[in-house]
Amino acid sequence: MQLKAFTFNPFMENTYVVYDQTKEALIIDPGCYDPREQQELVGFIEDNGLEVKLILNTHGHIDHVLGNYFVKSHFNVPLWIGEMDLDTLRSVEAYAPSYGFQNYQAVSPDKLLKADESINFGDSRLDILFVPGHAPGHIAFYNKSEGFIIGGDVLFDGSIGRTDLPGGDFDTLIASIHNEFFTFDDDTVVYSGHGGSTTIGKEKSTNPFCAIR
Repeated sequence: MQLKAFTFNPFMENTYVVYDQTKEALIIDPGCYDPREQQELVGFIEDNGLEVKLILNTHGHIDHVLGNYFVKSHFNVPLWIGEMDLDTLRSVEAYAPSYGFQNYQAVSPDKLLKADESINFGDSRLDILFVPGHAPGHIAFYNKSEGFIIGGDVLFDGSIGRTDLPGGDFDTLIASIHNEFFTFDDDTVVYSGHGGSTTIGKEKSTNPFCAIR
């Protein structure tokens, strides 16, 4: 499996394209908002001959879903999000203008995902982790064979997701990190929703919010 990261919108959000040798691809957290960002994403897909099969949202906050409508309509593919974060996604339409996103277009998901489900595409698989705390229905995607997590806004390099937004809770987030992310091998890579990647081992040892050794 291969992974390509893009940094989009004023929130500097990371959008991920994951694909394998079959050329089937998933787009995770499309944050592309303006035409330049949209074309950057489309250009990568076209240049690499990829076939987009699905859009996934780790959670429904505005910075991670700004490109949902564009990607869904451009590639004619379904959108999936965790079943507990539908209200978070729906609320974006109400507050997007106050953040300056006058052209935000809402789109409904085609499937609500449950914890412990798996997503199969090409020759690859992503397992769903339920990791609330930053958002009430936040999920993450784990690939065992390659040893990585696409984690959204749960765990960052030296930090964690904020918990002061509606539905956020600090203790719940720390429990999600300890009970889910920290059960994986130390060399598991975490691709976060903002900033660079990190590893489980590094965050276990040095993260000031959640280190355990």
